[in-house]
Amino acid sequence: MKKIATEKAPQAIGPYSQAILAGDLLFTSGQIPLDPATGEMVGATIEEQAEQVMKNLGEVLAAAGASFENAVKTTCFLADMADFAAFNGVYAKYFTSKPARSCVAVKTLPKGALVEVEVIAKL
Repeated sequence: MKKIATEKAPQAIGPYSQAILAGDLLFTSGQIPLDPATGEMVGATIEEQAEQVMKNLGEVLAAAGASFENAVKTTCFLADMADFAAFNGVYAKYFTSKPARSCVAVKTLPKGALVEVEVIAKL
């Protein structure tokens, strides 16, 4: 197993890695809409926050030599399922290969985020 880390995505805010490469499978930790430079939340709307999450995920994937096209499964967490359609609008721009996905509403997310996404990708 190999830890994947990049300064172009937010640093872990707990005892975990940004991603782990196990063989040819990459498992990313969930990304929330943090600015990598400041560690502060980005955006007030689901669309703004989802865009930042995708930027962060893109950087983690790139650090492992992957891209959104390598995604085989995503798990998406929304603070409010009423944001489902708006979130899908952003998500669809990035995950054009349409990987398998779960999307659930949760009571709260770290730092009050509206969205968190994790990815499993095949290199």
